[in-house]
Amino acid sequence: MMARCIALDMDCAQICSLAAAAMARASIHAKAICALCADICQSCGDECAKHEMVHCQECSKACHQCAQECRKMASTA
Repeated sequence: MMARCIALDMDCAQICSLAAAAMARASIHAKAICALCADICQSCGDECAKHEMVHCQECSKACHQCAQECRKMASTA
């Protein structure tokens, strides 16, 4: 039942780490990575929101906030 949630959590953690590293080194691919990060974080947040456990609800909020911030980063000049 939680397999999809756990897999998305792992995807989210990995892409967030990559996005942070790309931004820190001013990678030419940072915008594209942030756009992908936003999509993955949104997906993870949507999945976590389906579960009633407190930690899943907290994860959902954090992922949705991260998705919003990554969208901003991806759209900056």
